[in-house]
Amino acid sequence: MRSTPSAPLLEGFAAIREELGIPVDFDPEVLKAAELAVEGVSAARPRAGADPVDRTEIEFVTIDPPESMDLDQAVHIETREDGYRVHYAISDPAAFIGDGDPVNAESLRRGLTLYSPDGRTPLHPAVLSEGAASLLPGQDRPSILWTLDLDATGELRAVDLRRAIVRSREKLSYRGAAAMLDTGEASRTLLLLREVGLLRAELERKRGGVSLNLPGQEVIHDGDCYRLVWETKVDIEDWNAQISLLTGMAAASIMVEGGIGLLRILPGPEPGVLGEIRHAALALGIDWPEDMDYAERVRTLEPNIPSHASLLSQAVRALRGADYVFFDGEIPEHSTHWAIAARYAHVTAPLRRVGDRFTNEVCLALHSGTEIPAWALEGLPRLPDILRDARRREGSLERAMVDFVESMILADRVGEVFEATVTKAVGRGRSRIQIPRVAVSADIEGRLEPGARIKVRLVAADPARRTISLELVD
Repeated sequence: MRSTPSAPLLEGFAAIREELGIPVDFDPEVLKAAELAVEGVSAARPRAGADPVDRTEIEFVTIDPPESMDLDQAVHIETREDGYRVHYAISDPAAFIGDGDPVNAESLRRGLTLYSPDGRTPLHPAVLSEGAASLLPGQDRPSILWTLDLDATGELRAVDLRRAIVRSREKLSYRGAAAMLDTGEASRTLLLLREVGLLRAELERKRGGVSLNLPGQEVIHDGDCYRLVWETKVDIEDWNAQISLLTGMAAASIMVEGGIGLLRILPGPEPGVLGEIRHAALALGIDWPEDMDYAERVRTLEPNIPSHASLLSQAVRALRGADYVFFDGEIPEHSTHWAIAARYAHVTAPLRRVGDRFTNEVCLALHSGTEIPAWALEGLPRLPDILRDARRREGSLERAMVDFVESMILADRVGEVFEATVTKAVGRGRSRIQIPRVAVSADIEGRLEPGARIKVRLVAADPARRTISLELVD
């Protein structure tokens, strides 16, 4: 895979952020407020809520990308006579952020941590997100501790949550943890994470949840260069995600029962969409029996098979329209997440997603029967709009960065011929293709057969406009 020198790319990345209004740094007053909060608050005496319990005896680990320092979740799993107990510690930035605090106002303005190939635009100043509030190994940290008791099949049977001081024992990467499992060096928690993750995945399958093995483009830093690759996952990422989903479903149940909260929802697909996807599968030569539903069919698609890659790109149509909904009193008509096949809420990433700080606070109050803090109560109704806007910025940033890197990587390859796979029709008389050799996904003139293997010639690549132009080779 050809790489591109970093200097011109770094200039382009910075220009894209400026174009989209992505902040470069924090204002001095925000940085100062964060520093003062860290100086004035200890793990044992956080600013928010009741005194935390000491659970530093639990041997938590974190599992994240290797470069991550904003560690939101730490996990520990043990067996019980009739099943499992999952301890899931979630970072507690509310321990440091007060109502009216400049850090709070800035986090509401940003909404999310945004990622670029050359770094992050964090939700909170690093002194919090990569320091005092991060679940770093060997450090006592304030947390929201979710304790989730499961039966032998992985079904949730009991939930407890409270503020607690925790201490992670080790910072693991996904691939590092996967290697430990492969070599027999894994801890008891990692072994049980695999066990529980597989059980939860099976329950997801039974309730009709959707899991798409959809390939994504990723810009990675490689020494002094950047290159574009197809994103690949290891199984432990899915098992870890199942614990997050479990916690989010538990949180949604608490809020629905309490009559107030913020849900992450996904309506079902528009009428006819599933039928169109099924017809596309049959046209591609992919077997789809009448008694097999959408979730079961797409679960086993392999992105490295051309016909499957084409169907995956079309199957994602069914998953459009995710949103947030606030409620106080009556439960919204649309309150479930279609792909998860359950009610669901975001609570597991408060260092990177502003709404999770509020939803955790609501869940804590409802679970303990205490009053929801005024700051959380007043902030909840604003969050859907804040998070929608942040998601739009995130999508625009990701698309612009990939388009720019594609055009940079191909700028000196005009005239070259590439093998490609047609994934789907887009608009009138155009088709979307994937070029595996350079990890590029692009449009080309012509209504081509999805799944077909073709050859294309690069006609032009314009980094200034972030565009490439291709033509079909007969």
